[in-house]
This record gives sequence, C-alpha cells and structure tokens, in this order.
Amino acid sequence: MQEIYKFYDELGPTKVVHCYEPVSGLRAVLVVDNVAAGPSIGGIRMAPDVSTEECFRLARAMTMKNAAAGLAHGGGKAVVYGDPNMPRADKEQLIRALANALRDIKEYILAPDMGTDEECMAWIKDEIGRVVGLPRELGGIPLDEIGATGFGIRHAAEVAIKQCNFELPGARVVVQGFGAVGKHAARFLVEQGAVLVGACDSRGSIYQPQGLDVAQLIALKDAGKGVVEYPGGQSGDRDAVIDMACDIWIPAARPDVINENNVGRLKTRLVIEGANIPMTHAAEKILQQQGVLVLPDFIVNAGGVICAAMEYKGATQTAALQAIEERLRENTRQVLDVVKSHQVLPRQAAIDLALQRVNKAVSYKRWSVF
Repeated sequence: MQEIYKFYDELGPTKVVHCYEPVSGLRAVLVVDNVAAGPSIGGIRMAPDVSTEECFRLARAMTMKNAAAGLAHGGGKAVVYGDPNMPRADKEQLIRALANALRDIKEYILAPDMGTDEECMAWIKDEIGRVVGLPRELGGIPLDEIGATGFGIRHAAEVAIKQCNFELPGARVVVQGFGAVGKHAARFLVEQGAVLVGACDSRGSIYQPQGLDVAQLIALKDAGKGVVEYPGGQSGDRDAVIDMACDIWIPAARPDVINENNVGRLKTRLVIEGANIPMTHAAEKILQQQGVLVLPDFIVNAGGVICAAMEYKGATQTAALQAIEERLRENTRQVLDVVKSHQVLPRQAAIDLALQRVNKAVSYKRWSVF
C-alpha cells in the first residue's frame, strides 16, 4: 500500500476511492487528482489488467491535459476491472453499479475511455446524470462517432510536420491500436493526403507499404473483426507494428507500449501520442537523441476531453470542433517553440505549460490546491 504514496505531491490527488460491490462483481478505482480549475473530467477505462497505479498516472495526465487545453476542469480517472467485451447485460450491471458507487463524488464528471462508450454513458446518465460523452439522442456530442481525438491529432500533426522536413501528403503512417482514437486519426490524416501503411489491434497487425484502405479497415472493425482479416498485405502479431517503417507512428492503445527495451525498433520521424502515457520518459529521451520528434500525449490527444467539456457547457458539435482545432494548433505551436528555443524535451515543455496554468488556478484557491 505504501507504494501508492509515491504518486502524492503538492498537486494531489485530492481523493482516492476504491469500489467493491459483490452482487455485480464491481471492482474499480477512482482517482480525483486536482480540482483547482474546476470539477475533474476523466474517462472510465475498463480492462482485466488495469491497476491502481495506472489510475494514478492517468488521473495526473488528465490534470495536465485539461490544464494545457485551457479547460475549467481538473483531472481524474476511473478504472474498472473487467473484460470490455463481456455480455452487454453484465457490462450494463457493472457500469450502473459504478455510477451508484460514485454518486456522491461531485467533483468527478464521468466520461468514456478505453472499454467504455456512449451507451455506457447513457446508463450512467440514467442513474446519476453527472456524465459527458453521451449519445446524440440524449443531447451529447458523440465523441467516437465524430472522432474528436483523432481530429485533434490531425491538427497537431499539421503544425508539427513543418519541423520534420517532410510533407503530410504522401507521409507514411502507422497506427498502433486501431480503435476509437486510432481509426479516426488514420482517417483524418489520410484525408489530408497521408498513406496508412500499417495498423494493429489486440488480435494482430497488418502492413502494406503501398497503402491500406482505411474505410475498409474501419468497416472490418465495425463488424467486430480484426485488422488481420484485411485482404492483402502482410499480417503479423500485434507487436510487429513497432518494426514497421514509417514517417508518422501513432500509439493509440495502452500505457508504456514503447519503453527502453523496444524503442530501438522504431523506424519513424514523428511520434504522435494518441494514447495516454504510451511511452516511458526514458524512451522519449532516446528518440529525442535520435532526432525523432515526439509530441506528448496530453497536448495532442486532448480533442476528446475538449469536446466533452464543451458538451458539459451545452455547446454545439460545430463549436466543439472549432475549439479542438484552435487549441490543439496553438498548444502544439507553443510547445514546439519552447523546444526550439530552449532545447528541451517536448514533454518538459508541455509539462511547464500545463503546470503554469494549474498553479495559476491553485493561486485563486482559499485553502489549498485541492
């Protein structure tokens, strides 16, 4: 238990909640990290192997992300132990149990993340009402349908690529994790002339140097199939995606997929972190030394939470997309300007930007950062 205290510092967390409900089988953890700027927004992640440590790290990432995006919200995260592909009735029971367990945690606004979706948010709304990422029919801006995070990645890429000595049209893209974030990132980049040459999901990978048909891959995923069932191309295990040569490599799945042990296998010029904490800091440093630009997660994958915050305020989808474009472009520019002028890691520049905004919000609090 002492191990978790290494995550405590002057910013938070303000609250840690462990949930257990034997009838539904609910086992979950909520970390509300910092609420100086306002109530926290953070998604509910469901997977069999989530952990309390992962929840702490993701909650802090959300504090940094929301601050960097200029949102009036702090950071939080919930993780639920379970298979996201369990029968629908079982999943509904679990999500409704979670909603009721967190009913009185007013400083946390529930949202979707890996393993949860708009339908899950609809169940939560029915139980407690305090949720974003709802279906359109319930007044929401459907994050997954419009691809809000992928839309932001596209705009971050357009800004960053100017420092990479190649153009977006014709750029070869590989997506690690062809899910809600990865498939839309691929779609938006291909619409700008990029070429998707590789992708993977939990079942395996597919590689085609001449280019993959993104629409066909998305159709496969929507039908419940894996990318390995794509006709043509070279299939392999999911880790083969690390070895695929490309210009832009987008990790859009689980934490720490790239670390000191496998970072040497990457053959790319630009990494855009579509997932939260997909690389260790040591791996990012190695890539920087090799001349590979790494755009940090909480800067470039903020499209989803910006959209969620806009939904919470009652904004339209058009206004949300405009906010994503403006903020992602401006924040990417600011980070890269600091990288260029001070010769620091992009992550350090991003952390400094976010901390400046968090600390300013803290300065307005009466008693403490919490």
